[in-house]
Amino acid sequence: MANPMQQFEIERIGAPIIVAGQDLSFTNSALWMLLAMLSVAAFLFIGTARPQLIPGRAQAAVEYIYEFILDMLRENVGREGLRYAPLIFALFVFVLACNLLGMVPFVHSFTPTSHIAVTFGLATIVFALVLIVGFAKHGLHFFTLFLPEGTPLFVLPLVAVIEFLSFLSRPFTLAIRLFANMTAGHVLLKVFGGFVVALGSFEALPYVFGLVPLGVNVALTALELLIAVVQAYVFALLASIYLNDAVNLH
Repeated sequence: MANPMQQFEIERIGAPIIVAGQDLSFTNSALWMLLAMLSVAAFLFIGTARPQLIPGRAQAAVEYIYEFILDMLRENVGREGLRYAPLIFALFVFVLACNLLGMVPFVHSFTPTSHIAVTFGLATIVFALVLIVGFAKHGLHFFTLFLPEGTPLFVLPLVAVIEFLSFLSRPFTLAIRLFANMTAGHVLLKVFGGFVVALGSFEALPYVFGLVPLGVNVALTALELLIAVVQAYVFALLASIYLNDAVNLH
């Protein structure tokens, strides 16, 4: 059976590029992130190139996703959060495209969001946005976020430390959640795919031996597609919730 972790290996494409001792070579991860951006750009261009009063399928899809993000921000941040809709929308569609493109068969596809370096980079963008908005809007009063209202004085220092550490852990938990879910799903698909080949290669009753893992693999593929969408939604949802702390301080 092939190594299920081999699908996550970073492979250099083309000649190596070394700048100041750092390897900046173009890799398969960079390629699939580029394809994800091009796919999103094409989707948005097709859907908005010729806007109509009665939208076609492409325009309706773009409008539905953007309105979905607007509703999420209204619910979790309020009307003031709508100004951040373009960034949350961009994060959502980029993560979704990376997740879905990693499921494309027969083309040696790669899932950038299965690497914590990528997910942590996206989580850092969200964390930086929260800090910038929080200090720009509230100044030093932003630190009251770590002092919940009504907390007794004798436990206030302990609660403040816990809240501060919890706040600092947000980019890590946001990154690990996406990375872990995408990695685990792809490993399961690879393992059961190996079972289909291994058990189906028996000389006696090959179809019977390979049928069960094949059925499981089909079910896992459908589940992984669902997880790809759900994880993009969860990433955008948590980004909205964290943004609410910066805008409303609660």
